[in-house]
Amino acid sequence: MALPMVAIVGRPNVGKSTLFNRVVGQRISIVEDVPGVTRDRIYAKTDWNGREFHVIDTGGIEISGADEMANLIRVQAQLAIDEADVIVFLVDGRAGLTEADREVAEMLRRSRKPVVLGVNKLDHPKHHPAAYEFYELGFGDPIPLSSEHGGGTGDLLDEVVRLLPPGDDDLYDEDVIRAALIGRPNVGKSSLINALLGQERVMVSDVAGTTRDAIDSPLESDGQRYVLIDTAGLRRRGKVYENIERYSVLRALRAIERTDVALIVLDGGEGITEQDKRVAGYAVEAGRACAFLVNKWDVVEKDDKTAHQFEKRIRDEFPFMRWAPVLFVSAKTRQRVHRILPLAREVAENHAMRIATSTFNTVLQDAAASVPPPSDRGRRLKLLYGTQVAVKPPTFALFVNDSELMHFSYERYLENRLRQAFGFEGTPIRLLIRTRS
Repeated sequence: MALPMVAIVGRPNVGKSTLFNRVVGQRISIVEDVPGVTRDRIYAKTDWNGREFHVIDTGGIEISGADEMANLIRVQAQLAIDEADVIVFLVDGRAGLTEADREVAEMLRRSRKPVVLGVNKLDHPKHHPAAYEFYELGFGDPIPLSSEHGGGTGDLLDEVVRLLPPGDDDLYDEDVIRAALIGRPNVGKSSLINALLGQERVMVSDVAGTTRDAIDSPLESDGQRYVLIDTAGLRRRGKVYENIERYSVLRALRAIERTDVALIVLDGGEGITEQDKRVAGYAVEAGRACAFLVNKWDVVEKDDKTAHQFEKRIRDEFPFMRWAPVLFVSAKTRQRVHRILPLAREVAENHAMRIATSTFNTVLQDAAASVPPPSDRGRRLKLLYGTQVAVKPPTFALFVNDSELMHFSYERYLENRLRQAFGFEGTPIRLLIRTRS
């Protein structure tokens, strides 16, 4: 199931980004001693005591007397609050309780989500009594901490993990192929699912963001069981959610974690956007099988070269996904819709493919004989042996005499030889280069 979400919120300049970087263990968010540096939501995956979850860093919330930029930041923070399973409300222990803190607290009370109150910038235990005045906010025991030095963050994370929803076992058998339709809003994901199911299972509208939650739709075709996951997802509340482009990425990310195959839906009429690339990049990073569905192909003026030209544009815009097949479809006219499930099945089988060690090593030897490994300062790379260590995606450990001699171009050559030998259409391949001790 999708990992739970934890949002870090608070007024500007209380140390949210510093805490975010501390929790995820690397410097991702920009940290400046200036209010308003973090404007959008930033996501990262982390774990504490064996429990994995996503952390969302948000911009500082300003309510009274806010300008246009502050209002946009507040909208983004509200979206993160709505998506979160647990909220970390961070306040500044040095500055004490402010009216801005009270306004944020009221906003969080309306969310009805579990809240952990962290009192930041209390670097020494002698300063911990400063946390007591924050009892007034009504969120239970304030936890004194220092984002910068790490003190008290373990206590905070213990409470966060305690409040996370229980992890669910997978709802579906291993032989069920889970296929998520992902993409930016209004490219026709729900319409495609309805076309596949033959019924109006998912609400469809021309308004971007109609689908309110990820919806699972089981079906069976040619003896194979599938679960289709519609992921447009948006909890709308008036005009608060006008900026939904970035929000759709978060919904897609959660669906990607639950799926075997990511069907990346593009709008044939509008072409390719940066948002499309971002969503596809998440699927590749997660190691999922992928295929492109170019929807609304019925509205495209075309000749005998149009499909070829559009596919070339996809290859140019997604150079890291040359292995992903492309299918031109129309949910409205049902053009080629019948080919979507067989395509999902094919890439799912490639995603789970196992190669015998002897066969893999034969391909390696042939590849090295055709193009000798690179050398550096008189030392030549030697491919000693390799074996497949995982599936979904196919992952191979390749043992060499010195991993530092492996050039990225030769690694790419080896991947191409593997694809020539075994296909692997629709799935990323991972090569783990190891120096034999």
